[in-house]
Amino acid sequence: MTRFHLMELKPIAERFILHWGEMGSRWGVNRTVAQVHALLYLAGRPLDAEEIAQTLNVARSNVSTSLKELQAWKLVRMVHLLGDRKDHFETSTDVWELFKLIVEGRRQREIDPTLGVLRACLDDPQLPAEDDGTERRIRETLEFVEILTTWSDEMLRLKPETLMKTLGMGAKLSRAVRKKDA
Repeated sequence: MTRFHLMELKPIAERFILHWGEMGSRWGVNRTVAQVHALLYLAGRPLDAEEIAQTLNVARSNVSTSLKELQAWKLVRMVHLLGDRKDHFETSTDVWELFKLIVEGRRQREIDPTLGVLRACLDDPQLPAEDDGTERRIRETLEFVEILTTWSDEMLRLKPETLMKTLGMGAKLSRAVRKKDA
């Protein structure tokens, strides 16, 4: 039994999905990958690849590739529906969970390798032969990225309610400091 029903995109949903695709491109993510994720997020229910392809008007092969990429990032999971042999896909509708997954994924792909290179540069026996200031700037960069990473880790460990309160307090503190310095 097939449960295929073409999802009709209303104007606001279409606008959101198109924008999410544009933002994905700016963040270095394939436009279709971002649009597939946005569609699943807004749908709030599992969709099969054919429904995704038809709804977004993109090639089925492009949807398959996008779903594999989203699964690799742990942003999408495969689910099965009773009485339907097709694979269906869903994403979390919890914005905090998605944010954490995205931050953790980007850290693994971008920040951790950068930390490794910075540390390797500082440990390289050829470092003293570099131009003046190179070691200092690399060390400052490493310290900065380590501080940001530690802060990010601490923030992501918080419950969403606590994180929202913390961010609100941080914004108030920042405004107070700016007023004092003005």
